[in-house]
Amino acid sequence: MKEVQIFLVDDHRIFREGMKSLIEMEGVGKVCGEASNGKEFLTAIEDNVPDLVLMDISMPVMNGIETTKFAVERHPDIKVIALSMHGDEEYYYKMIESGVKGFLLKDSGIKEIERAIDSVLDGDSYFSNELLRRIITNINNPDKKEVANTSDLSKREQEVLVEICNGLTNDEIAEKLFISAQTVKGHRSNLLSKTNCRNSASLVMYAIKNKIIEL
Repeated sequence: MKEVQIFLVDDHRIFREGMKSLIEMEGVGKVCGEASNGKEFLTAIEDNVPDLVLMDISMPVMNGIETTKFAVERHPDIKVIALSMHGDEEYYYKMIESGVKGFLLKDSGIKEIERAIDSVLDGDSYFSNELLRRIITNINNPDKKEVANTSDLSKREQEVLVEICNGLTNDEIAEKLFISAQTVKGHRSNLLSKTNCRNSASLVMYAIKNKIIEL
């Protein structure tokens, strides 16, 4: 099996070195490139697009939001996981709108890093429970917008949405709900259309905001 090619984008060299060592020593993948800001990264991937990118949110020159947006526009299949610190919560929605597939805390252990990478490469999204709690705290802020009307979602669509939030794959959802994987794909497509979400990460945020799931 081909080794996963991972690109690290973070303005702290010591963090990149530590993450690289962790990823390669544990056999999670191969770090094929590093950049200290978004501009460096976009130049570096013009001729060689990695399988997955671990992207810092706050960086000089070009931040993670702008960088992800440009990267996804140029390379629609690129998969990006945002690296988050406490205080980054206000940027979560913008990162998802830019095309991020998941979020990892910077102090995550190797097992969680591996789970996040596997989930995103499989086409799913990834949020740690702690990150979800932070998102909920922000959503419950009275300054936030009112929740959307979820009445357009069928009971089955809501069931599928809950399992997407639980991190299950299409095959796992199909087995749990006793339906075919193709049917799950249909429900997922309908969910994206009805909620105006662009990916699974957006669906997770939608489900939390509209209290379809609770932690």
